[in-house]
Amino acid sequence: MTKDEKLSVEWKAKKTIYSVLFKRPIDFFGALVLLIVSSPIILITAIMVLIKHGSPVLFKQKRVGKNRKVFLLAKFRSMNNKKDANGELLPDSVRLTKFGKFLRKTSLDELPQLFLVLIGKMSFIGPRPMDVKICVFLNDEQCRRFTVKPGITGYAQVNGRNNIDDETKVKLDADYAKKITFLGDVKIIFQTIAIVLKRKGIENSSKGGNHLCPYYNEDLLASGRITQGEYERMKEFAKTLQVKDIMPAYAGAEQSTAIVELGKAISSVKEDTIKEETV
Repeated sequence: MTKDEKLSVEWKAKKTIYSVLFKRPIDFFGALVLLIVSSPIILITAIMVLIKHGSPVLFKQKRVGKNRKVFLLAKFRSMNNKKDANGELLPDSVRLTKFGKFLRKTSLDELPQLFLVLIGKMSFIGPRPMDVKICVFLNDEQCRRFTVKPGITGYAQVNGRNNIDDETKVKLDADYAKKITFLGDVKIIFQTIAIVLKRKGIENSSKGGNHLCPYYNEDLLASGRITQGEYERMKEFAKTLQVKDIMPAYAGAEQSTAIVELGKAISSVKEDTIKEETV
């Protein structure tokens, strides 16, 4: 058995009647209904983003989904495109507008993702789609998250959201992927509603960033779990993935099969409009 075959067996999520027969239909009809009901809100939000932030209305970025397939994630833009005297974009904290903060606090910026749920790229519940610049340093066990569709909300989001580090997030994502149940998804939905209403765990994202904790790769370097040489080597590897605005990342001493396949997938996807924005 090859390494790929072993990984496919090890990563295979435990199937349930719900995950096989009902999860996708619920996603489809749920997204369809919500798109119809929320269409006035979506239209008004789009117009307000155009007025406040200019064109384009949507922020798009490559993210990694099920089976490590790369797709374009879309959100309403929460930042403007103001630049300094040298033509460089100003820091996120400066470009994040009051309206952008409102979008993030209310999660209205996530509404375009309903279209992705409708066409099957995402699910309502699942691991949040991860930036390719972070995926490149996940190990094989952490890549278990790619056995299920990414979600608008997920197990990690209701257990800390932006208040937990990336390593904890990917562990929670892997735990979710091991077994998907109807009751588990329902619980996550109600917890998500409560979090949005209380605006819990989103304080940092409303200030122009995603993390209160260090990025995983930075934490690896700071804690001494990787050397500066490994850190720099991964920067060079990331460049081969044809990802714009590379964030230094770590793939370990051995680049896993998952990472190599991920690199090929990323290189084969045509990237649409990408703005320098932290989401």
